[in-house]
Amino acid sequence: MQGAFTGKYLRVDLTQGTTTVEQVPELQYRMFMGGAAMAASILMRELKPGVDPLGPDNVMVVSTCPLNGIPLSGTNRFTVAAKSPLTEGYGRARPAAGGGRS
Repeated sequence: MQGAFTGKYLRVDLTQGTTTVEQVPELQYRMFMGGAAMAASILMRELKPGVDPLGPDNVMVVSTCPLNGIPLSGTNRFTVAAKSPLTEGYGRARPAAGGGRS
């Protein structure tokens, strides 16, 4: 894909101490664009039912949106999502203030 999308994401396994670069299908980008929607789709695919939110099998996703990095107010957001230990459901935060761009 063109533009902000690279077609890749970085998987960091803290338990094993490894990193791998993986391809994201173009259809997934087209359906979920980025940010919160992309994070939710990855969590739905990766999390096993009944996973402990504080255990090593929980997944944390950090995802930016396609507009991230352009000089326009409100586009510097990113999403951090995981299974919430409080609700046992989808938990996310959307920080701003330049965290998504350098």
